[in-house]
Amino acid sequence: MANSSAVAVQVFSLNCWGIRYLSKQCAQRFAMIGDMLSNGEHDIVLLQEVWSEKDFLGLKKKLAFSHPHSHYFKSGVIGSGLAIFCKYRIHDTFLYRYSLNGYPYMAHHGDWFGGKAVGLAIIQIGNLTANVYVTHLHAEYCREKDSYLPHRIVQAWELQQFIRHTSAGADAVIVGGDLNMHPQDLGSRLLRSYTGLRDAYLETSQFDGCEDELGPFEKGIRIDYILFKGSAKAEIHCDWMSTTKGSIPEKPFPYSDHEALTVELRVKALRLQDPALGHLVDILTEARTEVKVGLHCAERMRYTATRTGIMGLALLILELAIAAVPWLALGAEQPFPRTSFYLLATLCCTILITTFLLYIFYTMELKSLQGAEDQMRLAVGSLQERLRGVTVDHTPLRKPPEGEEPGAFDKEE
Repeated sequence: MANSSAVAVQVFSLNCWGIRYLSKQCAQRFAMIGDMLSNGEHDIVLLQEVWSEKDFLGLKKKLAFSHPHSHYFKSGVIGSGLAIFCKYRIHDTFLYRYSLNGYPYMAHHGDWFGGKAVGLAIIQIGNLTANVYVTHLHAEYCREKDSYLPHRIVQAWELQQFIRHTSAGADAVIVGGDLNMHPQDLGSRLLRSYTGLRDAYLETSQFDGCEDELGPFEKGIRIDYILFKGSAKAEIHCDWMSTTKGSIPEKPFPYSDHEALTVELRVKALRLQDPALGHLVDILTEARTEVKVGLHCAERMRYTATRTGIMGLALLILELAIAAVPWLALGAEQPFPRTSFYLLATLCCTILITTFLLYIFYTMELKSLQGAEDQMRLAVGSLQERLRGVTVDHTPLRKPPEGEEPGAFDKEE
């Protein structure tokens, strides 16, 4: 394919830490972010944790001249927190909410209440159609004992599915956001290997950050990414990447508790190679294993909730039987104080309601994990067939005309 003139696109991504009334200096930091973006250096701006629509509208007003096109993705109880500002016209948008996103009873973590999702915006860059994705995955609170790991792997699996199935007609794909995964974590490898996305940090030869390799990133780790890939019509190269470096001049605090990422991508017409299938099968098998671990854990928790509920029901039935003694034996007095019966009945009802809700939640979790595992199993089978060079014949079976016997070489029904 003949080369075409390259198009330079600057992409910006930041987790804004925008929890109103809880995040420190939230209003001041959003004002700083708006001032920084209004200079118009960035072509595409991808923001996460913009939890308040009021903050989004404030940014939209401030960026009306520099970034006239924008979209706020709404989801969940308090929103998805995802927003995009763009110099290019946004032709279409779509939001996919992840099927698993933490536990409602872990209220102090708060992930379940936020509709963690992936947002898609389709834009036109010159003659190129680009699919731009912004996302935010479940947080990792304890790396040594990560109870949310199966949920995050399912989110990574659904993210790669969403990208693959929606980007078939795109000339370029750009993904930005807080993945809450280290570069070598299973979910990160699954996402990059299955989609063919490339990490801007690894691809660029010019990096403007701290001296240490991972210095610019929160706590010395890298969980925020800008990923990209081309297509049969176009290929993308990353010319340079930079990050913010903590507090900004004349301000005692930074833009966020995450560092902002900026990359300059150069798009031109070249063909990409498919990822290695064997390596992809290994990663997908590892992902299936981790999802199965979460599946067994969810089954165990549902069984525990069921058993606890049955014990609460048995205790309630026993209490009712004891309470019925004075009615059956006329003149008999209640052997236990009335207050104790009321307290015990309240406890039994509380146990029944709680275990019933937990049973429903773990059933939903099981279905989502099972669905993802089934999809992964089918994907592994398909990849293994491609590795073996096996072609599956999908020709529909044909019955012989009435009165004729099937020939020796006809397919059997």
